Amino acid sequence: MVELNPIENSPCKMPNGLQWTEEGLFVMDQYTDNVYVVGEDGTILRTIETPTENGSGITVGGGYLWTASNGLTTSRSFRSTDTHLPYLYQLDLKNGKLINRIPTYDGSGIHGLEWDDGFIWITSFNPRAIILIDAFSFSVIKKFYVDLDVLHGLARDEDGIWCTDRLHKIIAKFDIDTGEELDRIEFSQDAPDPHGLSIKDGELWYSDAAFPDPSPLHELPEIGRIKIVK
Repeated sequence: MVELNPIENSPCKMPNGLQWTEEGLFVMDQYTDNVYVVGEDGTILRTIETPTENGSGITVGGGYLWTASNGLTTSRSFRSTDTHLPYLYQLDLKNGKLINRIPTYDGSGIHGLEWDDGFIWITSFNPRAIILIDAFSFSVIKKFYVDLDVLHGLARDEDGIWCTDRLHKIIAKFDIDTGEELDRIEFSQDAPDPHGLSIKDGELWYSDAAFPDPSPLHELPEIGRIKIVK
């Protein structure tokens, strides 16, 4: 059985991506495209303004902040930095300024990003796959296809990588070498939609951005821990 333990308050309106670091939990807000660094109780430690548009995936590594733009924003007014196109962004970790950006590999959005010692795992929609790229040459190292519909957050864990399927409320773990599914967590149908995902001390954290189709039972955004009750 899955037990969800939400924190009392979300730091933002649409927490679409998560990444735990020693500094705190980095939260990608799809509504403002700001990144909020928060503590375990959701207290905001600092705010990073970014050039991300329609932000979703987020990770931290190599001294940089990495975010995913998913094209045209529908939640805020346009900015001069908006391209209305999907990009992977490399940003200054302190101030969010643009360092570099590359187009996504399949021309669609990236909802999942996860740093892995000089490499970055990313999600792909066309085809549905998880891809490992070199963080600085951006070359593809490996790719494996997965039986999920709406790939979202990623979290690296020992021999595998977890990936959420927002549509079916599933979090599946895949072997990083073979792509074989190793484990699966299924939320109940009245549970939040798992958008963002991260891991801290072996414990998975989720976020529900309550977007684009908030459930009548979950109209507000949510961030929390996942506990497996046996």
